[in-house]
Amino acid sequence: MKNHTGPGRSSLAGRARGRRAILVAALATFAAPTFAAAGGAHAAEPAGAAPARELIVFAAASLRESFATLAQMFEARHPGVRVRFNLAGSQELRFQLQQGAKADVFASADLVHATAAAEAGLTDKPRIFARNLPVLVVPHANPAGLKSFADLPKAGRVVIGAPEVPIGRYTLAIFKKAAATYGDAFGKTLDSHIASRELNVRQVLAKVSLGEADAGVVYRSDAAAAKGSVDTIDIPTTINVVAEYAVAPVRAALQPALARQWCDLLLSTEGSAVLAKAGFLANDLAASAPPDPKTRNERQP
Repeated sequence: MKNHTGPGRSSLAGRARGRRAILVAALATFAAPTFAAAGGAHAAEPAGAAPARELIVFAAASLRESFATLAQMFEARHPGVRVRFNLAGSQELRFQLQQGAKADVFASADLVHATAAAEAGLTDKPRIFARNLPVLVVPHANPAGLKSFADLPKAGRVVIGAPEVPIGRYTLAIFKKAAATYGDAFGKTLDSHIASRELNVRQVLAKVSLGEADAGVVYRSDAAAAKGSVDTIDIPTTINVVAEYAVAPVRAALQPALARQWCDLLLSTEGSAVLAKAGFLANDLAASAPPDPKTRNERQP
């Protein structure tokens, strides 16, 4: 007797593939580095109009939504200026600057890469403009049934950032504290369940959102941006760390005045309000000079 596929099975599979393709497309903005104008495409320039000046901002991927809002404010106050972003992992952006990529501003998700860029003569001295908290995210269906951070070893597939990525380094610091708190078995089990190490935080978020991982560690602001696709589990304050974001004008900036003005906006009350609305912590460190990241530990919450 011949085996036959049940009626409608192939069409169901096709629809499932279609739904997945739509979801992948919707989440592409979480994962992929981009180099685009703020707010999407701009209308064509009127004939004979002077070309717009461009402010090129290299920014950590986790700043996508908040910086898009700030760019609209900036452009409204600077007629004829467009803000363009290169959004990627801080380590990728620093490497691009080292290779001679043109940029006006460098905004990093940590002090390590920001300070290294300044010490290499690529940027001015960085200033802290925002802080963030790592959180645990799980798919909305939560197949591993995680209810707290202590349940994390139950997750069969855990996705984290690579060690050279700020979120990856923060995650490893959290896992080290967790092993000291919950025991060596916790740490060893967790290490064995790490499925991949991604090059920026939005790639971690995308894999969890798509159900390709049972859990991942991202920033609180990333979890807010993916609300509906992931659920958030707080990391206990005793083992969590605070991510500090730093910004500086690039010394070879083509628009040095605009670069300084962008940094001033980030450090302003209005800038802090936009960042807070996106899920960043209240910024009480904005005007402070950053301590040496080589001799300091991550801040406690």
